[in-house]
Amino acid sequence: MDILYLLIPIAIIFVACALWAFFWSVNSGQFDDLESPAHKILFDDDDELIPDDAKQARGAAQKESHHPRDD
Repeated sequence: MDILYLLIPIAIIFVACALWAFFWSVNSGQFDDLESPAHKILFDDDDELIPDDAKQARGAAQKESHHPRDD
């Protein structure tokens, strides 16, 4: 029964920390947009990650592959 004198204050501190974390996350905008991160994976943004010289080389290779060859 003496353990309750320890557990109740620990539980109150735990709840206070959880409430502080919740209100901090709401105030910092963590819950503002819940839909975009789920849809962001569907967008193709790989071109931004490719260096410019690699884009030029890839474009030249695609142009060469589309020209008919003289046999």
